[in-house]
Amino acid sequence: MVKLDYRLIVTGLILLTFLWLSPTASATGPELLHVLGIVAAIDAKHIEVKTAKGPIVSVLLNKQVKYKNKNNPKSIDSPTVGDRVIIEASKDDKTKKLTATVVHYSQIKNAPLPQ
Repeated sequence: MVKLDYRLIVTGLILLTFLWLSPTASATGPELLHVLGIVAAIDAKHIEVKTAKGPIVSVLLNKQVKYKNKNNPKSIDSPTVGDRVIIEASKDDKTKKLTATVVHYSQIKNAPLPQ
């Protein structure tokens, strides 16, 4: 018959509890937001997206932003007006402005902007 050491079991449970809770406590970085819609305007510093709900959302672009073309994964080109986008962005708490980190897009030929 196996004799159990309850101190070892309790210590193990406490350790597992701390390990389980620690990632949630340390995951308090900047909030990641998503902007979905059609590109209404774009230049080197910002992109404007016409969303399905109606408003145009402006997102800042910087040199660290990554562009991912769904139709051509090797492309590093930025989207153009009329392309469908999903932008991963972070929000600056002080200025309340969005800054893109990744822009996922697919090119749509001759698609009208949503009204």
